[in-house]
Amino acid sequence: MARAGARALVASALLVAGATAVEAQERPSGVSLTLEYSPGQRIALMVLPIRGAAGDSIKTILERDFDFSNRFQHVPAISAPEFGEPLNYALLARAGAAGVVQSQLLASGWLRVVLHDVTGKKVMQQNDFPLPTAVNTDGWRLGVHAIADQIEEWITGQKGIAATRIAFVREGRVWVVDSDGANPRAVTPRGLSPSWHPSGRYIVYHVLEDDRHRLAVTDLVTGAQRSLTNLAGALDNTAAISPDGRSVAFARSVEATAGQTDLFVMPFQGGPANRITVARGSINLSPTWSPDGRRLAFESDRSGRKEIYISDADGTNVTLLTADAFGEKNRRADPSWSPDGRAVAFSSEVGGRRQILTISLRDQSVRQVTSEGQNNTPTWAPDGRHIVFTSSRSGTDQLWVVDTESGRTRQLRVGAGARLSSWSGRLSAVP
Repeated sequence: MARAGARALVASALLVAGATAVEAQERPSGVSLTLEYSPGQRIALMVLPIRGAAGDSIKTILERDFDFSNRFQHVPAISAPEFGEPLNYALLARAGAAGVVQSQLLASGWLRVVLHDVTGKKVMQQNDFPLPTAVNTDGWRLGVHAIADQIEEWITGQKGIAATRIAFVREGRVWVVDSDGANPRAVTPRGLSPSWHPSGRYIVYHVLEDDRHRLAVTDLVTGAQRSLTNLAGALDNTAAISPDGRSVAFARSVEATAGQTDLFVMPFQGGPANRITVARGSINLSPTWSPDGRRLAFESDRSGRKEIYISDADGTNVTLLTADAFGEKNRRADPSWSPDGRAVAFSSEVGGRRQILTISLRDQSVRQVTSEGQNNTPTWAPDGRHIVFTSSRSGTDQLWVVDTESGRTRQLRVGAGARLSSWSGRLSAVP
């Protein structure tokens, strides 16, 4: 039913495109009717006011989530009848809306949501969603984000990424922030290079100490911390957790082989670490898992310059991913494998500045997705469309998000000095 409804709304959606002169008289400039939804276009969506003490907050979060998804065009809300009374579809169409989100706060604290297809003049979907009773808490905000993601799936057939979080480093500590940039909070006393467990409950990161760099795990629910590695004289860093949550890949150098770094894999619950590369004087860093957990991409200078390589998860069958054809001195680094498995994002020097690029695993075609400032450490969102990265474009390191389809960027306003970000998977909203 949801997919059928999605096709019905998409078929009648107002999309961002050139309007005809006649349409421009009846609808906001820049929108027109189309028969199908395609990448780069946005559906005109209106979120009606929500009555109740938390109504304004819910409406604001929903509107922001839809905006940040880059799949919707915001239509300012007009006055609405009491919940349950018929909507004036003709009036809503003249206001420029293809879809309308109507919500009611129930006495239980749940939110009843009705999605209207304006052109079809009908209800497309409706459902009741649980929300924690404590308003504006972490769980409550996550619950509202999850509602936005479900509405997005009703309309487009693809679940949104609002109910996700981003881990990053600032002032030598690991922080976590909601996907919309709200509610930043420190979750470790110190640490660098965080990586999410697929459950969203744990973060692996590395801690600098006098005679070692050890890997540590923080439980975001209980706050408990434990060491994952603790080898004297070892420098362990750039950890990445496998998609099934069972293994951790990381880089390690030791005093006996100073000047070279190998990749290792070990169980997430702890145990022996198995070396999967043979450095022979080279530096291998920043492993990232393929979505099926069978392969790793990583950076290495084994050829004499930094490139991105791919190997099987056990380190065999190593192949060069980044081709020499687009520059021999660009120093490719910071790989991140997209959740759909189709591409790897990485940083590279372009015209003397570091930029974020993506390379297709099908044909090795390369796209540049940033052009301002110095940019590095990209990480994909779970939709395989958005990337969070560190950029100096504002004059100091900050976190930015780019939509790889439209090129639109936005800043995550979490304070100066933010870097080394990692995007979680979709998180469960528990009332």
